[in-house]
Amino acid sequence: MTNIGETLVASINAGLVALTAFVPKFVLGLVILLVGIIIASILKQAVLELFKALKIESFLKKYGVPEAKDEFSWSGILAEIVRWFVIIVFLLPTADIWGLPKVDLVLSQVLLYLPNVFVAVIITLVGFVFARLAHDVILASTKGLSSETARTVASITRWAISVFVILAVLNQLGVASDLIRILFTGFVAMLAIAGGIAFGLGGQGSAKDIVEGIRNKLK
Repeated sequence: MTNIGETLVASINAGLVALTAFVPKFVLGLVILLVGIIIASILKQAVLELFKALKIESFLKKYGVPEAKDEFSWSGILAEIVRWFVIIVFLLPTADIWGLPKVDLVLSQVLLYLPNVFVAVIITLVGFVFARLAHDVILASTKGLSSETARTVASITRWAISVFVILAVLNQLGVASDLIRILFTGFVAMLAIAGGIAFGLGGQGSAKDIVEGIRNKLK
């Protein structure tokens, strides 16, 4: 009975010692995490204000970029990525102080992946804007064609660029990279074949006239 009591007291003492040693680490890690959350919130608000001052949402809407909802606006998405990047930066030392090596490893991988998400969003925005610009340029430069044909060519161009953008975004995010490369190659080949066929069919009359002219000169 005495041995059981001594073992119980020793276990309680060991637990109290471990708890006493962990409390300062927990408080320190919590302080670091709270500071990180505050800084992250400030930076998020700064990004939102910057986008608002530059009127990015209006610019994107003007050039046909699909409009996101209020809480999921493009500026909100970018600001949220910045916020979580900062939070994870502060979570790394917090996990290290709390003695959580596996959590530290996972957070490091997430931290390295977040820039890819940020770049993917930028590629999406720039790509959609470029697709709309290409659409407008083609409409303005095809005065010799009928309006229906010009709209068709402009729409095909816009959709082709949009598909390229989507493939580039998926590749940036590392989603089935090998499959994306195969799809990209196939899409380029499809456009090349379609363009060659269209050019060949459309140029049959001109080619016939040239050949007939050469024959007449030879005669």
